[in-house]
Amino acid sequence: MPDFVDEAVLHVKAGNGGHGCASVHREKFKPLGGPDGGNGGRGGDVVLEVDSQTATLLDYQRRPHRNAQNGTPGQGGHRAGAKGQDLVLAVPDGTVVTRADGEFIADLVGHGTRLVLAQGGSGGLGNAALASKKRKAPGFALKGEEGEAFDIRLEMKTIADVGLVGFPSAGKSSLIAAMSAARPKIADYPFTTLIPNLGVVEAGATQYVIADVPGLIPGASAGKGLGLEFLRHIERCSTLLHVLDCATYEPGRDPVSDLDALEAELAAYGEQAGVDLSDRPRIVALNKVDVPEARELADMVTPMLQERGYKVMEVSAASREGLRELSFALGEQVTAAREATPPEEPTRIVLRPKMIGDVPFEVVPLGDNAFQVRGDKPACWVRQTDFSNDEAVGYLAERLNRLGIEEALAKAGATQGAEVHIGTEEDSVVFDWDNSMDAEAVPSGPRGTDARLG
Repeated sequence: MPDFVDEAVLHVKAGNGGHGCASVHREKFKPLGGPDGGNGGRGGDVVLEVDSQTATLLDYQRRPHRNAQNGTPGQGGHRAGAKGQDLVLAVPDGTVVTRADGEFIADLVGHGTRLVLAQGGSGGLGNAALASKKRKAPGFALKGEEGEAFDIRLEMKTIADVGLVGFPSAGKSSLIAAMSAARPKIADYPFTTLIPNLGVVEAGATQYVIADVPGLIPGASAGKGLGLEFLRHIERCSTLLHVLDCATYEPGRDPVSDLDALEAELAAYGEQAGVDLSDRPRIVALNKVDVPEARELADMVTPMLQERGYKVMEVSAASREGLRELSFALGEQVTAAREATPPEEPTRIVLRPKMIGDVPFEVVPLGDNAFQVRGDKPACWVRQTDFSNDEAVGYLAERLNRLGIEEALAKAGATQGAEVHIGTEEDSVVFDWDNSMDAEAVPSGPRGTDARLG
């Protein structure tokens, strides 16, 4: 398995909330001292945090299932359960987070950026918190809620100042090895570089990161060759360095046609990904000029490329000719880009709560005197209820009635004995509606059962 992984699918599960406790205080000469059951602890969150020391998603590919800690149940004596510990997952700078269906969640840039990916479930209330003037000694408590659980996709986009763009075997790996302390694999066959390699280059007082990424060929934007495995890693580069092979013997290839092919793929990818790469400064490095024929070719095409507006450098990774000048030219471009763009700050994650005027639930007729009640609040109340406790069921019925579900069902045309589903279509609890009772709704048990309570 490679040491560098830039994509991973992660299955996350936040911690469940602890159940509330139903307890009655007892002591000598005071056998019924009132309810003293504590609340359950909240489940831990799953949090993504950008760590500049993390450079790969390999660990998440090896262990894709990650769970935060559950909250503990409440106890008697008004003792609340402990909160579950948050699970903090370190990700590389420049990680894009999407849902399994492709929905964008966040682009995490800047050391220390944190994103609460999955929220832990709330702890259930103990009977001490449920006590009221009407119900002085509740004999029940609420269950804790389950934590959020879903699949996400992590995609790392390399953070570098300079991206090397070129055909396979153009000498990019040799160039980065000669300009920095990076030691990528170098061989004389195409696609030697399969993963991005980063190197730090010093040009006087300027220090910048240069990225050697898999080679680019015509059709890469459509997935040919390594395709998108290359292209997404240059999105964040402020400067592009075209490395052109002046010593290739492949028919139909020369530095000018190679440059045209590279620019066409960059434009096609930019249009497809919605990223404008046309404004990135370019420098052209005519490589392998230590070969006599390559130097002649470089001297011939240099004026042609300069007429197009490119800054052209003749270099050799083997003899190190022209590398100092190239490093300073790149340093000037990087410095200008940094001055024009403020440094990345930790991303602020903005939470926007629902508007107060939002409808808390809706009643949807299903036909044959059956109705679906959809809404986060009633579904949450159902999940918190212990249906083996009649008092807890009655408390649920009161809450649903106060919310206005009774009135909404009547307006929707529900009649005596209507089948009421609360929750999603896949996971709901079925009730028989009895509008002659104070509680108004009597649960009939989980979906698909014929059990009746009351």
